[in-house]
Amino acid sequence: MINNLLPNVHWDNMWEATLETLYMSIAAVILTFVLGIILGLLLYLTDKGNLWQNKPIHAITAAVVNIFRSIPFIILIILLVPFTIFLVGTMLGPNAAIPALVIGAAPFYARMVEIGLREVDKGVIEAAQSMGASQWHIIFKVLLPESMPALISGITVTSIALVSYTAMAGVIGAGGLGDLAFREGYQRSNSDVTFVATVAILIIVFIMQWIGDWMTNKTDKR
Repeated sequence: MINNLLPNVHWDNMWEATLETLYMSIAAVILTFVLGIILGLLLYLTDKGNLWQNKPIHAITAAVVNIFRSIPFIILIILLVPFTIFLVGTMLGPNAAIPALVIGAAPFYARMVEIGLREVDKGVIEAAQSMGASQWHIIFKVLLPESMPALISGITVTSIALVSYTAMAGVIGAGGLGDLAFREGYQRSNSDVTFVATVAILIIVFIMQWIGDWMTNKTDKR
């Protein structure tokens, strides 16, 4: 029945493109989560009045985050072509898209991590310090657990942005649903492919949002 309604869609190609989008999105989300937390912690901890207060390091980290967060993603992909070729040996395919996806999303997520860490009650940190907790203990046993709902909520928002980034990366040969929609849909005037690719992306986004909301509620102690 679906084939009758959408006769111009090659379902094998659509399924392969969906798997490529999922692969790029999941891999980029995991790497963005790790790198974003590292950058976010560095931004927070080196700021004035915090554990690792260091004005030069904070200024450098903030500048790097702000620069990469401000570059439009499609331009960032082009700027990173030499780096991508050095890293993975090609600028085509899902693997080639991942460096740009992570570098484009991690600074954005780092700012959300910093905001989440700032929401942690200073009294909890002071109580841990008064009990003789080390700095690493405060980071891993106080700061990160207390801010976890905000961190998960932030990575949920970032993951949805990453799905849209994969669609843009597809335009320059990264594969996935964006690539399929552009080549088979737009260039060949096949509206069926464009429609199905759009629906598939929306389904992926809805699933990610549902998982993120569920995890946020599970970790929220309030």
